[in-house]
Amino acid sequence: MSTFFKWIVATAAICAGVFNISAHASESKVGVELHAEMEKSIENEGLAGVVWATVTPDGIATGAAGLADVRRQEPLSPEGRVQTGSIVKTLIATGILRLVTEGRLTLDSPVAPLLPDVKFENNWASSHPVLVRHLLDHTSGLDDARLWQVFSLNAEPDAPLRTSIQREPLRIRSRPGSRLSYSNLGYTLLGMVIEQVTGQRYEHYLDSQLLYPLGMHRSTFQFVSQEGPHEDTSLAMGHFEGGATQPSVPLYLRPAGQFTSTAADMALLARYLMSNGEIDGKPFIAPDLLRVMGRPTTTEAALAGLVDAGYGLGLNSRDRHGVVGNCHVGTTVGFRANFCLFPKEQKAFFIAINADAETADYDRFDALLIQELGIDAATPAPIATPPDGISDWQGVYILAPSRTESFAYLDQALNFATVRWDGRQLHLNPFQGAARPLLPTGDRLFRAEERTRASHVLIVSDQGKRVISDGFRSYEQASLWRMVPLWASLAAGLAGLVWLLVSGIVRVLRRRLQPSSALFVPFLAAVALLLPIPLFFGQSFLQLGDLTTASALLALMTGILPLAMIFGLWRSFRWGATDRGMLWDKLAMLGVLQWCVVLAFWGLMPVRLWS
Repeated sequence: MSTFFKWIVATAAICAGVFNISAHASESKVGVELHAEMEKSIENEGLAGVVWATVTPDGIATGAAGLADVRRQEPLSPEGRVQTGSIVKTLIATGILRLVTEGRLTLDSPVAPLLPDVKFENNWASSHPVLVRHLLDHTSGLDDARLWQVFSLNAEPDAPLRTSIQREPLRIRSRPGSRLSYSNLGYTLLGMVIEQVTGQRYEHYLDSQLLYPLGMHRSTFQFVSQEGPHEDTSLAMGHFEGGATQPSVPLYLRPAGQFTSTAADMALLARYLMSNGEIDGKPFIAPDLLRVMGRPTTTEAALAGLVDAGYGLGLNSRDRHGVVGNCHVGTTVGFRANFCLFPKEQKAFFIAINADAETADYDRFDALLIQELGIDAATPAPIATPPDGISDWQGVYILAPSRTESFAYLDQALNFATVRWDGRQLHLNPFQGAARPLLPTGDRLFRAEERTRASHVLIVSDQGKRVISDGFRSYEQASLWRMVPLWASLAAGLAGLVWLLVSGIVRVLRRRLQPSSALFVPFLAAVALLLPIPLFFGQSFLQLGDLTTASALLALMTGILPLAMIFGLWRSFRWGATDRGMLWDKLAMLGVLQWCVVLAFWGLMPVRLWS
């Protein structure tokens, strides 16, 4: 029998099995109720369509509700293809584990020798080089991604992965293995590792050597879109708020976010990842590797006892809706998805929604599938005596490291958190998020009220810093002597800009602002900052990292701003005016100028969004 004929027979058998299971599920009372709830949720949340699969010891069931394309009013089929976004990382990790099982790679292989063309700046290189497992676990210390690597319409689907890395050396910001910081760049390097080890494009190798053996014949790592030269009419259209459609576009960081699949294929993957690692009775991936997926091992948080929250080998431990599973969520252009395994129960689900809306409640869909699977809720960890010296942990905390290095200033100034102990609970209050009351569960472990397991841990770092980690982010205690000047600089800069705009407009209306006045040029520079705004609204947000008229104008105007402040100050001091209005003008210009200097120090001035 030819290979091609075998492929046809296998595909037909798999499809027939899935379709039969789907039909059986849809005829059951539970299947009908789930479908009705999904349709109701789609309508209530203002989304387009949803496709899902459940895995139980009894088999696989798939379903779909809503529309594949709002414009054409096409219904979404259970067999329709969808984009999974970052869930591809689970498959990239599985491919790496296959290479490890074959002995072609180890989890403890240093990355630098594998990728000699990529330069790293690692202050810990002599004792802690970046290893393959660090890339898999997001503990390499690498940055996440630059704007141009994520928001761009210039990426080519077949470009070498090397073109996605232009700024070198790649700086390692924390000791490899110690802290988790999600990095799309890290998984792009894993794609390059696969290519280096196999001598093939990672897409071709994984399509043929991973997806084909798993029976995932309707999935691919290759670029697929709803239109254009890579068109596939079975791929659901992506949507945003209000039903706005958006076809898929190529990515620079392909191994971190590009994968096309179906609910049935993702169910096959889930079933395999919960198995003994064999295919047709032959070893494929070592079972001990599969068993530790989703388990953090090397981080400060894991070593301190936080083992039910974190990331390991392509999956993260996720405590939601009263149950703990190994999951991965995915977001890409016009899609949101979730993939969850519950190995103890041998149950799993996959769900993809072809609409990415900021205000929608996507958790409600996960809750429906968990209810459908019938997984018993876990008993919450009991409250225990808080650790000694808990009051010393009160204060201000900043992310260490920031997920995105280019926005580290904004994280420190605006994404900080405060911690307060009230005698019973530890209150973690992010400046830009909801407060999280944390209950002590023993040692230095704490549990958020809505969780069943410990969700946070208190750590003293090797440098003696107090750190609070939830397994995904690490907040490090910061001195007010460090934070107050940062906040004061930000406040002075913003207040200065507001004064220049408001005062300038008032004087224009009163015909008191002359070209010869000290405020004239700074006022024009402040107004010019507004010019790029309508241009940004007139282009796709996917061009945010590209060189466009809007981004070029933004860079020009922000580059001119400090020069305009210097010119205005020179004029004001030269004339020596002492009236109260001139004094406030000087203070405003000084406030803006010092903020420009601070932003320049952090690499944010002038604002340059493209590569």
